[in-house]
This record gives sequence, structure tokens and C-alpha cells, in this order.
Amino acid sequence: MGPIPYETLQEWKQQVNTLNDPFISGIPKIELHVHIEGTLTPELRFKLAQRNNIHLHSKRLNKTFNTLDELKEMYNLLQPRSIKGANQISAFFDAYYGGMEALRTESDFYELAMDYFEKAARMNVRYCEPFFDPQAHTRRGIEFETFMKGFKRAQVDAERDLNVKSQWIMCILRDQSLESAMEHYEAALPYKNTIIGIGLDGNEYNRPPSIFEPLSLRARNDGFKITCHCDVTQKDTHEHIRQVAECVGGSGADRLDHGLDAAERPELASLIKEKGVGVTLCPWAYVRHHKEEDLFKHVRTLFEAGIKVNVSSDSPAYVEDNWIEQNLKLLRLKAGFTDEEIEKVELDSVEMCWAGEDVKREIREEIRRFCEKSTSET
Repeated sequence: MGPIPYETLQEWKQQVNTLNDPFISGIPKIELHVHIEGTLTPELRFKLAQRNNIHLHSKRLNKTFNTLDELKEMYNLLQPRSIKGANQISAFFDAYYGGMEALRTESDFYELAMDYFEKAARMNVRYCEPFFDPQAHTRRGIEFETFMKGFKRAQVDAERDLNVKSQWIMCILRDQSLESAMEHYEAALPYKNTIIGIGLDGNEYNRPPSIFEPLSLRARNDGFKITCHCDVTQKDTHEHIRQVAECVGGSGADRLDHGLDAAERPELASLIKEKGVGVTLCPWAYVRHHKEEDLFKHVRTLFEAGIKVNVSSDSPAYVEDNWIEQNLKLLRLKAGFTDEEIEKVELDSVEMCWAGEDVKREIREEIRRFCEKSTSET
């Protein structure tokens, strides 16, 4: 069998969106792989563009969006992407980076983060560690202080008003230079009380993690946690996964983002398990990159190998509006995850996260109480 047909994906989406699953909806959740810029919905993007007097335009499509409906249609055009090739890459990054043009002021970044935190609260996310991409903003002339103040204010308000605790992960773009990475790292140091970790994301084609080893070593020495993306079906992904698990930061990263294809190499799965590296997975982000039989088998392989797995949403606004709850439901439908296995995913996610022990203890207890109540009611 080849790539999953577009029509099949729409059937899955319909099934997920109509699935009444009180266990998945109600269980307290941890989200460890979500790009805050990837949560920019067309509604918020259009609102911010109007407020900032910005014309929304797609270079790839050579089109200006004058109405919200036109902008929503562009998001829809991202859906029938190919598994490989430049067109698929440019479509996603054109939309992802293009959307950031609407983000200009501290209030814009605050609204972006609060919009996500409000959605997270409705899905019973108790703790999250959102990524942000500083280089994608500073190259547009936005001061580091502008987005950090917005993110920090939202972090405080979400914990106080929504019962959603969070810490931020600053990601470095893989297609930018090491010099740029180090410059932005220095700019982040005054915000160490807000930023818990340093990651690598962006287009990783021919950009192995080893390029940024001076950054990883410095970050670890300064007390930051370290994580790194290893995209599915990407060129050299198995070697990238090995570097992340074994070498990054001198002895291996603290977490591995994506890394699904480690399931294809037993020695990599064993290495990840042995090193105790947690893996963040975003199933809806992989559906156009893997065959159906491989995708869900790979998730099962990692999970059943005893690797700690977290299920998250990646860039949900650009992945057919599939958030953390929809990603868990997809595993229920296509990988047969039981209530007990979903409970284990969330408990392992608590162990993987970088919250303090008091926060972890509180969330573990909340998960335990929820699952006991759920069992008693069935």
C-alpha cells in the first residue's frame, strides 16, 4: 500500500470529530510538543492583521486574502499534501512563517499564547511546554523583549485563571547558522526564569543536530534542558535520532521530538530506552508521510518497547485543526489504545516533563483520581 489517500484522511477526521470519548476528553493531559506559532488560527490571524493594518499574502499561491473565508480556504489547501518533495515543504512553511507576519506587538503574542492556553484548558491540559521560534520574529524586526513579555504575561494569567501551568522552550531554526543560534541564545539568558529548555526545529534537510553542538553544550552547562526534532521520513533521520539520543549536549538530549522512525531500527529503540529519553509524538502530523500500516505500527513499537511517549499536537492550526484531544482519539481509533494505555501515556508524560516535583505530584494524583472514578463508573 502507498500513502494514505486524502479521502481516507477526511474519513478519519470525521470519525475523530464525532467520537464521544469521555475518558480521552476528561483525563488530565500534558502537552510537550506544540509550536505556539502553529496554533495561530485563521480567525486570530485575520483579527491581528486587521488590527495591525497588514495585508495577508501567500507568495506560494500569489494570492492576497481579503476576507476570513479566503484565509480559511488557504488553510484548507494545506490538506492534500504529498508525502515528499519541495511542494509539501513550501506549502507548510509558507503558511507557518507567513502567519507570523500578523504578530507585531506584545499584545499580539499575548493573545496568541492565551488563545492556545484557553483551548488547552478546555481539553483538560494541566501542564504544557510550548515551543517558540525567536529567529522567525527577530528577522522581521521584532525585539526579543516584545514576544517574551507577551509570552510571560500569558503564562502567569493562564496559571492563575485557567489552571494551566507552563514553561517555554526556545527553538533554534535548523536552516539558520550556528552564529545566529548563539546570538539568540545570549538574548534568551535574561529570561531564564521563563525558558526551561532549548530545542531545534525548522527545516532539517541536510542539517544534523551535530551542527549545533556548541549551543547544546553551552545550554546544558547553563542548566537548560535540551530537546531536538527528528522528522519522520526525513533524509538521514535515523542518524539524526542517534545523535540526539547519544551525543547531543555531550551525552544525549533530555527528549526527542518526533523520532517515530526509530521504530524501524531496533538498535535505536533500544538506545532511546536505555538512555531514558522521552519521545514526543504527534500522529496527525505524520499521516501524509507514512503508510497507514507503518505509522500506527511504529507508534505501537515505541510504546511497547517501554519508551516513555507523550502525545501532542505539533502545529494544530496547520494540521487540519487537530489538537491534542484529536491526536489521542486517532490513536484510539487506528492503534487501538485502551484507557489503561492512554493513562500510561499521560503518566509517562508527567515523568518526561520538566515541571518541578510538586507540580508532577499534583498532576499524577489528579490523573489517578480521574482514572479510579472512570473505572468505578463503568
